[in-house]
Amino acid sequence: MATGGAVSENNHEMETEATRLNGIQEMPKSNTAESKWVRLNVGGTYFLTTRTTLCRDPKSFLCRLCQEDPDLSSDTDETGAYLIDRDPMYFGPVLNYLRHGKLVLNKDLSEEGVLEEAEFYNITSLIKTVKERIRDRDTRTAQGSLKHVYRVLQCQEEEITQMVSTLSDGWRFEQLINIGSSYNYGNEDQCEFLCVVSKELNNTDAVNMAEPTDKAKILQERAFRLRDHRS
Repeated sequence: MATGGAVSENNHEMETEATRLNGIQEMPKSNTAESKWVRLNVGGTYFLTTRTTLCRDPKSFLCRLCQEDPDLSSDTDETGAYLIDRDPMYFGPVLNYLRHGKLVLNKDLSEEGVLEEAEFYNITSLIKTVKERIRDRDTRTAQGSLKHVYRVLQCQEEEITQMVSTLSDGWRFEQLINIGSSYNYGNEDQCEFLCVVSKELNNTDAVNMAEPTDKAKILQERAFRLRDHRS
């Protein structure tokens, strides 16, 4: 009976050990389909996230990767993390976009860099967002580089209508100032005026414009003094 008891005890210990070993073997690896968490090695930097986050865009490279798409092969490192040969600095904003749907960049990163990554990972909504930001940024930059250029033209009273009506090439009428002097033309007294016109130019065109002559500068200063005095 003692011998039988010893055998029974040994069998029980062996069954317990087998159960423990089987339990270890059945535990899912960090990047298997049963695991919620996914470990990524992007350019030597580790990122830990969930399958839900990576699958925000079902057609993206990252979703196919964590779903173990048979058409998409990827190596893993010794920790089981998926190896991705991309810039980790730009992967951070991409991953955060998938987490909360907002694109946040620090001053050291560019929209163009994020666009490269978004296109690589095939994240459609991020591609659209980045392109819109680039377009808005370029529009603001273009608007900020415009400057108004003013010119002052001296004309006689009878020439005003023709001068204003023939303005072209982006020039536009701003103000007409009576400079107070007059002359006799035939049997009528005619007044002289300063006509102020303006044009929007980008900085390059503005720099390339010829500097006004000394006479033009004097007329311009006089026109502005008269305008300020009357306003």
